[in-house]
Amino acid sequence: MQDLQKTLELLLGYIKGVWVKKRYIIIFSWLICPVGFFYVASMPDVYESQARVYVDTRSVLQPLLRGLAIQTNPQQEIAMMVKTLLSRPNLEIIARESDLDITTSTPTQYENLIKSLSNNIKLRAAGRDNLYTIAFSHRSPEMAKTVVQETLDLFVEGTKGNSRKDSDSASQFIDEQIDEYESRLASAEQRLANFKRKYSTLLPNQGSFYQNYSQLESELEEIKLKIKETEQQIASLSTQINVSNNTLDEFSVRPSDRETQLTTRYDERIKSLEEKLDQLSLKYTKLHPDVIEANSLLKSLQELREKEISEYLSGNDGEGSDQIGSIASELKLEMTRLESQIASMKVRESDYSSKIEALKQKIDLVPQVEAERTALNRDYQITKKKYEELLSRKESAELSQKADVSNENVQFRVIDPPIAPKNAAGPNRALYYTFVLVLGFASGLGVAFLVSQITPVVIRASQLTALTNYPVLGTVSHLNKSHIKKVNRSRLLVFLVSSLLIVGLYGSLVMADIMQLDLYGRVFS
Repeated sequence: MQDLQKTLELLLGYIKGVWVKKRYIIIFSWLICPVGFFYVASMPDVYESQARVYVDTRSVLQPLLRGLAIQTNPQQEIAMMVKTLLSRPNLEIIARESDLDITTSTPTQYENLIKSLSNNIKLRAAGRDNLYTIAFSHRSPEMAKTVVQETLDLFVEGTKGNSRKDSDSASQFIDEQIDEYESRLASAEQRLANFKRKYSTLLPNQGSFYQNYSQLESELEEIKLKIKETEQQIASLSTQINVSNNTLDEFSVRPSDRETQLTTRYDERIKSLEEKLDQLSLKYTKLHPDVIEANSLLKSLQELREKEISEYLSGNDGEGSDQIGSIASELKLEMTRLESQIASMKVRESDYSSKIEALKQKIDLVPQVEAERTALNRDYQITKKKYEELLSRKESAELSQKADVSNENVQFRVIDPPIAPKNAAGPNRALYYTFVLVLGFASGLGVAFLVSQITPVVIRASQLTALTNYPVLGTVSHLNKSHIKKVNRSRLLVFLVSSLLIVGLYGSLVMADIMQLDLYGRVFS
């Protein structure tokens, strides 16, 4: 509690010390405020012109051309143009087109002009995507409008120009690459053709060397197998011809001999029955019923055999010999044809063998040649693939350029065009007047406080005790208190009048500025 009281007494002492030195407040307020008010009032008016533009990146052709043409990102183009709009080359273009450069006569003035344009031209987003505001402040309203218009034109034309420039650069680059790869492809084709002519006898038309070698060996084995099969067929035909000749000889012998040589369907049964009869004879006598039955059956089978042989011999003596002779002739013709085939196949066998021997002599050179051919084919295929890709990209680029000409990917819509402003946008004189007023009184207060600390005035007995460390035993009042009060009243009056005059001057200037703005607004509304 005592610390708080001491703090309050100390603060009260500072305030009374400043109050005693209030003449410094009057002096500095009159030194600073009128000069500051005059400077603010003499500041030239600044006019701000602005324009709003909407960048429409939607395109009707964009979804239709997806996958057919090279498409750029309009958002990236706009973002890049926004970042580079206030670059030095563009600022020089704006200064030249708006004739601001003719107002400078030295390089230093020109540099200051470029810096001023860079600081005063404002390009900012206007609260939604692709909506931008361009603003510029200048003492001349017409010049402010001109600079904003030139900046807007540069923003629009620069974006479109950059897009066309990029397309032209891409097309030029693709054309150069196509020419280069075309020459490389022709060289690769020539190298491959020379290689094929050089090793035409070594390389097969299809497949590898080893595949061709294996194919020849398999074909040689196949032709050998066919020769063996044909020789076997000739041997079989020769056997058949011999059988036919023997048959003809049989037809030339006596009928009785032929009967013994011919076979019938009853021979097997007669033979088995005779064997059975022999077995029965060993067991029984000739009068046994089984023996009698077996003899009777054997006799009937022999009669049937003789009857069949007699019918065959009586009806087929002449025709049989003719048919056997005809079959023998046909067999001889077939054997002659097979012999000619064997001769032809042996020629093919010899050709295959010679080819295999020739390939065997070149087998050591084959791996190197095939490796070289593989490398040449690989280089040729890679070059051809790149060349075809470049041709495809060229078609896409040409289609993209045609689409850009027919319908721009980026459309600029000027919502608010720049106009010459009638009302001054600055300076904010009311704010500057307030700043000057606060500065004047604050400087006076500061000086008064500083002087009160350098040359303090004792007002209370406690201050004297604090300064001298001696106790104050008593106080004596001034004899002429009325005179002191009169002087204090006059000083207070002077302070109040001075402060009121400064504040009144401030208020009148602020009101005049507000009334001037209101008057401009009514005149031009």
